[in-house]
Amino acid sequence: MRALILVDIQNDFVTGGALEVPQGEGIVPIVNDLQKHFDFVVATQDYHPADHGSFAANHEGKQIGEVTDLNGLDQILWPVHCVQESQGAEFVSNLQMDKVKKIFTKGTDTGIDSYSGFYDNGHKKSTGLADYLKENNVTEVYITGLATDYCVKFTALDAVQEGFKTYLVKDATKGVNLKVGDVEKAIEDMEKAGVNVISSEAIE
Repeated sequence: MRALILVDIQNDFVTGGALEVPQGEGIVPIVNDLQKHFDFVVATQDYHPADHGSFAANHEGKQIGEVTDLNGLDQILWPVHCVQESQGAEFVSNLQMDKVKKIFTKGTDTGIDSYSGFYDNGHKKSTGLADYLKENNVTEVYITGLATDYCVKFTALDAVQEGFKTYLVKDATKGVNLKVGDVEKAIEDMEKAGVNVISSEAIE
């Protein structure tokens, strides 16, 4: 069984959002079309409490983009985004959700960030996604969503670690590119780890 994973396709990550991925909304038609080829679709949702430790606003004197220590882990400080029950945390309105079997929230613990849809950044707590996929006999995962160089990348790396044959659907992702070249480096890192990089046209 193969599964399509939709990573964080939320209002705050597209044009006009608090943590805008340039042209992030451009992947939505591709992701919607891809869903026709899958019987098993799941989604992840960044879902932070307002006092989350990854928000620069919660660290006096710190600026967005700075790196700080958050409970022993390096943490990039972000704008306030995807706050629980906010419009920014909602899925993009034209994203088809009727085939999505389950939504896995992440980033809900104030003291640790969670880029991956499988685990927090310290690998201390699981979201339950790996167990859910395995219980449903999923062996291959195809990853789409936002953003290539953060949540998509770490979801793909954890998928490989969990033993899934893992595909990155490159044209169904977009990156933040905080530093020039971040997206290319993220794709290289994924390939080195065993992720297969493909285009949506390769999927039947």
